[in-house]
Amino acid sequence: MAKDPVQTNPANYRVAFENERVRVLEYVDSPGHATTEHNHPDSVMITLSSFRRRISSNGNSMEVELPAGVARWVPAQQHSGENIGATDTHTFFIELKESRPSPDGATEHLGPTPS
Repeated sequence: MAKDPVQTNPANYRVAFENERVRVLEYVDSPGHATTEHNHPDSVMITLSSFRRRISSNGNSMEVELPAGVARWVPAQQHSGENIGATDTHTFFIELKESRPSPDGATEHLGPTPS
């Protein structure tokens, strides 16, 4: 069952724009905050602040540290996240509504991919 981040974490995600092809979400949190598990389709993430987070999915986790002002591809995935840094997180996600199907439905990566 899909877990929309706007519904699972409404204090952190808001819809900034939506049409038939994309949905743009704004995300904000503070150090120590953790999200509940949710889904993202294939997306582009644009960081407005630098941040450090732990992303967890299916018993795996990874730490991600990104500077402000970068764009990263984020393949479709289900995860939860925790702000483990000393700064607020502020990002935008440009979610694609037309995802590329994978042959077995598996997620290729956890977290954002390097540029």
